[in-house]
Amino acid sequence: MGRFCAMLYPLRSARVSARCLAALILFALLPSCIHSQQTGGSASLRGAVHDSRGKPVAGATICLQAYSSTPPQTVRTDSQGNYRFAAVSAGVYLLRAQMVGYSDTEISSLFLGTKEIKNVDLVLLPAKSSTSQSASAQPEFFEQPQFAVAGVTDTTNLGGHGSDTVVRTRDTLAKETVSLSKTPLSIQPVAGSEQEKLLRESVERDPRSFESNHLLGKVLDENGKARDAIPYLERASELKPSDYENSYELALANAHAGNYERSRDHAQNLLAHSDTAELHHLLGDVQEKLGNSLEAVREYQRAAEMDAREPYVFDWGSELLLHHAPEPAVEVFIKGNRLFPHSVRMLIGLGAAWFARGSYDQAIRRICEASDLNPDDPLPYLFMGKMQSAEPVPSEEIVEKLHRFVTHQPENAEANYYYALGLWKLRKGSADATHSAQIESLLSHAVQLNPTFAAAYVQRGIVYSTQKNYLRAISDYQQAIQADPQMEEAHFRLAQAYRQSGDVAKSEAELKVYDQIAKESAQQAERQRHEIRQFVYILRDQPPAQVR
Repeated sequence: MGRFCAMLYPLRSARVSARCLAALILFALLPSCIHSQQTGGSASLRGAVHDSRGKPVAGATICLQAYSSTPPQTVRTDSQGNYRFAAVSAGVYLLRAQMVGYSDTEISSLFLGTKEIKNVDLVLLPAKSSTSQSASAQPEFFEQPQFAVAGVTDTTNLGGHGSDTVVRTRDTLAKETVSLSKTPLSIQPVAGSEQEKLLRESVERDPRSFESNHLLGKVLDENGKARDAIPYLERASELKPSDYENSYELALANAHAGNYERSRDHAQNLLAHSDTAELHHLLGDVQEKLGNSLEAVREYQRAAEMDAREPYVFDWGSELLLHHAPEPAVEVFIKGNRLFPHSVRMLIGLGAAWFARGSYDQAIRRICEASDLNPDDPLPYLFMGKMQSAEPVPSEEIVEKLHRFVTHQPENAEANYYYALGLWKLRKGSADATHSAQIESLLSHAVQLNPTFAAAYVQRGIVYSTQKNYLRAISDYQQAIQADPQMEEAHFRLAQAYRQSGDVAKSEAELKVYDQIAKESAQQAERQRHEIRQFVYILRDQPPAQVR
């Protein structure tokens, strides 16, 4: 079941209409193909309509127009903003959402395959007069930020707190927060679609058709075939150099293909004529890939200030977090959470930012809130699991949430491991038989589900060591090392277990291995920290952002 979300700028409505006309021309060239599609099995289309604040828009008119003589179908959204078209013929459609007080949103070439069930969410932006459009692009929720990024440095001893384990966890959480972005530059290729086949046939019939080249290039890029898409988009650009949509798609395809300098040049040239948030956001992506982190964060900020949609605000905050600027990141994520209170990843980002700032209680509170938004989503639990791994004693609340995690997903190896770890730390390694049996059972299930789960083997070995069952502990530590030969803790614990069992020679040999790995690990961590340049920021003399 496919799902995607569309939101188009009011200032681009003329371009969207032109694209609709282009698609009409294109598919007029393919009457036999379209006819064969639309006489095939029926498809269905459904989705929801929200405003820029994420609230449902009830009573919006949704029009589905086929590129044929078939009359358009029209429905209205219900009280929750939902709409549905059932039993729709397969083919290519124009989808439009309209509501008084909002600018129209259109998708000009929506493809429905035979028997496909597709979900398309739409966002309606408030209608603006030409005067208001030119006056200010600041979104409603944005006041002047209370910080300014003044520069970057490769110094690595700023912005951290606590032990080396905490610092490593902070860096890991920052990277994993960035990975939650919905707009990755790398897209996995997918198999050719019916739509792609139709468009290739159209280009073969008329190689000089702007519409055919443009739409084929766009479809190829969306299907993860950016390098294949570029020649078609370049040909379309030669045929119509002034077309914004095609120029943007060309810059995007070059970014997806790893041609970051070319993508940056295309985007900057286009920006001189069309100052849009999506261009600034794309420039943020490519500047980060090129190592220009200062330029990247400023582009992300500009995109979010021009258009406060959820991905733009999230990427701005996560960029600040990645570059060791937790105070500004907290401010951005707090504002993002106010604007998008149902965004799980915005709360995760806020929790990770509080953790980086050293506020463990605040971090746990936000991550727990994220888990409450969707108790079946594993992401918040995985973040809270990593946070508790870095703290000597977890909160009872986080252990309760991890219990819910394993209850909802009993066959998830990480759910079993993190709940077991939480129980162990909460009870401070108590040797109580009942508690130890429960923890041992959870860890055994974790390694049964994932036989290469090194951390679970180590923790079970710790349980056995507490019981003075050193033979079983040694076996678990050895299995952990087999799964992950570079795991420092496994080597250290194995050395301890050897010594406690009376095998001093093996203990000393294992300690030498541990010392070597620890040294190499520290050097690698230092290199990685130097690779991520740290933002130097100035906190302005304003009241601090309120903590929710």
